[in-house]
Amino acid sequence: MYELKGVTKHYSRGRDTVRALDGVDLVVADGDRLVIQGPTGGGKSTLLQMLGGLDRPTSGEVTLDGTDLARLPEARLTRVRSESIGFVFQTFNLIPTLSAQENVETALVPLGIKARERRERAAEALESVGLGERLGHLPGELSGGQQQRVAIARALVKRPKVLLADEPTGNLDESTRDEIMDVLERTWKELGLTFVMVTHDSALARKVPRVATIRKGRITVRENTVRENTHP
Repeated sequence: MYELKGVTKHYSRGRDTVRALDGVDLVVADGDRLVIQGPTGGGKSTLLQMLGGLDRPTSGEVTLDGTDLARLPEARLTRVRSESIGFVFQTFNLIPTLSAQENVETALVPLGIKARERRERAAEALESVGLGERLGHLPGELSGGQQQRVAIARALVKRPKVLLADEPTGNLDESTRDEIMDVLERTWKELGLTFVMVTHDSALARKVPRVATIRKGRITVRENTVRENTHP
């Protein structure tokens, strides 16, 4: 479970101080699905970076299963990210010279998993997102939706506890967007993940149980009435 207490993140911009997060309190339970929304520059991606241990707060606590990520030494924080947190980004972040399977395998290298097991797990992960016949394809040989599926497989192959997604459908058309969201929802249900997503898309936000809105670094959370999304 995530618990954030009094989280602030301040940046200096010349003589001004930007308060990206300004006293954020938030609880995200195990198996929860949460969407983060808000205007550009309101603090959405900063909050996601805090949850993922990609940035540290100026003050406050960011606790995951009783461990304050903000106070971990960098080596331990890197280990938590490698083992427990999967990331999906708008820009896919695939290595263009590696095949789909090799891109997925990269998530397992920091865990010290041997090459044969890496190949097997990468193939299974790609099969689970519908790309079992595209293992050897380079990113440039795949559509945008297929590239995002590879990115999802890469996030899932290490069997994380948490999946964080930053505008995962932002570069996709409406039809492909729906396909990717179907993959993410099915994954959440089957694996029992905690899933947090930043999106500008209000249609997607209406499909999840909780929505956190950030404006000028401050957060409010509302509950949605969602059918057929009860976690098994």
